[in-house]
Amino acid sequence: MSISSPMALDSKAIISRFQDYLRINTVQPNPDYYAAANFIKLQAQSISLQYQSIEFVQGKPIVLLKWAGSDPSLPAILLNSHVDVVPFEAEKWDHPPLGAEIDEDGRIYARGTQDMKSVGMQYLEAIRKLVASGYKPLRSVYVTFVPDEEIGGADGLPSPTENYRVFNGERIPWSLQIKAVGQPGHGSKLYDDSASENLTKSIESMMRFRASQFDMLKAGLKPDGGVVSVNMVFLKAGTPSPDGFVMNLQPSEAEAGFDICIPPTADLVALEKRLVEEWAPVSRNMSYKLWRFDQNLSGKQLLTGNDNSNPWWGLLQNAVNEAGGKTTEPEIFPASTDSRYFRKAGLPAFGFSPISNTPSLRHDHNEYLSQAEYLRGIDMYVSIIKAYTSYSSP
Repeated sequence: MSISSPMALDSKAIISRFQDYLRINTVQPNPDYYAAANFIKLQAQSISLQYQSIEFVQGKPIVLLKWAGSDPSLPAILLNSHVDVVPFEAEKWDHPPLGAEIDEDGRIYARGTQDMKSVGMQYLEAIRKLVASGYKPLRSVYVTFVPDEEIGGADGLPSPTENYRVFNGERIPWSLQIKAVGQPGHGSKLYDDSASENLTKSIESMMRFRASQFDMLKAGLKPDGGVVSVNMVFLKAGTPSPDGFVMNLQPSEAEAGFDICIPPTADLVALEKRLVEEWAPVSRNMSYKLWRFDQNLSGKQLLTGNDNSNPWWGLLQNAVNEAGGKTTEPEIFPASTDSRYFRKAGLPAFGFSPISNTPSLRHDHNEYLSQAEYLRGIDMYVSIIKAYTSYSSP
């Protein structure tokens, strides 16, 4: 089917291609990346895009597509999406999670409809429309389909309102493991500073801090990307026995692990001081291991500007408006995404999923996207790609 064929641009054909992509099993932990790469290659060939598959890790291809611009001296535009999706509990869905079935209301049900196979296909469908219209980009456009993003995060959030959400930064992940030691002994004895007691005091302190952050979120004083989240992810103590644990022996060690996500605007020095003095103080026989992902990063590498210093923000706003949509003011994404790697390299990056009037069901049961919202999102990307690739300033 030629790229100029009316059939290729027909809504039914567009939806059918989206369904085909959704039905490819790229569920973690065993995604079929080669099947997805072959599908993307066919789509690229159908609209005459240059195609390359790169494997830095065997079995995990990165698909790189190129739409060449007329002025190679100008920096290119990169459109990024990930191929993998998170696991699901099929018995808790009303439709098969990989079936891409459409209900009577026009909703497409499948894992990846929101996060984020929709976005990857919307890139290609927008380029298909632009190519068919005869549009020639000034800047080159690269489109990447990357593996294993779901092991570390997500790229965008649907909006329950009519406005599209835009993200110009994301919270910084810290992984914290705290350990308490104390005198072991019989379970009937009361000791000062036992390992379990010391760890409990730290957990209680961290939960009080968590509650204070959660209160600000529930009161609407800060968005979900503007608070520090602290969540315990493991608890380890006790002496194992064949049927569980030895119940009359107090352990000499106890450990807990926490996932902490921090807004880039937070006072990181003050937070680490709290960790040292309150959450894992040496005076309470505590020690800790902290894995930080923000070392040696400047403000520019954590946040993409959303003022006059960054023309790409204004171009994005205007393009969405011209296509009949509206954007929110840029927010901090509450989790981690691949955008952090681009910002770390000093490149401006925005997180954007053209999904509005839709509840956020990423990673949830019955994830869906309506046909109308998917098609409208393609028009948003037509406008954005045209605005970005026709911008002539260096």
